[in-house]
Amino acid sequence: MSTLLEVSGVSITFDGFRAINNLSIQFAEPELRAIIGPNGAGKTTFMDIVTGKTKPDEGKVIWGDRNISLLGLSESQIALEGIGRKFQKPTVFEAQTVRENLAMALKTPRGPMAVLFHKKTAENAARIEEIAAQIGLTDSLTRVAGELSHGQKQWLEIGMLLAQEPRLLLVDEPAAGMTAEEREKTTDILREAARTRAVVVVEHDMEFVRRLDCKVTVLHEGAVLAEGSLDHVTSDQKVIDVYLGRAHA
Repeated sequence: MSTLLEVSGVSITFDGFRAINNLSIQFAEPELRAIIGPNGAGKTTFMDIVTGKTKPDEGKVIWGDRNISLLGLSESQIALEGIGRKFQKPTVFEAQTVRENLAMALKTPRGPMAVLFHKKTAENAARIEEIAAQIGLTDSLTRVAGELSHGQKQWLEIGMLLAQEPRLLLVDEPAAGMTAEEREKTTDILREAARTRAVVVVEHDMEFVRRLDCKVTVLHEGAVLAEGSLDHVTSDQKVIDVYLGRAHA
């Protein structure tokens, strides 16, 4: 497994508050990773930095085989490099069918000539079927996205990101608001996706993290506090003091 993303010595301060404090963290390809930590630990800011939404005050963010610095790139350039992000609230095209949502997201040649000659190829149709099967929406391809349950909309959005064939998928609290059955299905989708790429899941729900059965990074005050299996980090006294003690209080 080679290093896909390397964040080193990254810090950022907002209005005197140090949101990220000399953060160093690496992700391999393929890999499934969970990031946990108390509110204000820097989880969202970390994702904002990787996706180009926020520029750090110092540090390096190095990406891919060509060791590109992501810090000089715009959000859209970073997305084109193969980094996809799923926010907590699903954003799908409610008035379009599931099939149309996936078709719009497919990674196809861009540019005026490509659009002009772009036909609904058999290859695209097969890819849509493949993604629909992966996210459990094969029977819902003709349904309007607005009719889907909350969990199904989350799956559709994950499918739309997978259609763009990212090498790194950042997923923010996917289990929030889901039924137990939907959450189980979501762990299956993410684990399957992580067989061929890096998938990083920011999550509060410990039961969900346990089901992901992956390496866990604990953030606290903008830095890595502990790393390892869930059992390893949850038995770490530092983690118990700053996070679990508070979470269970």
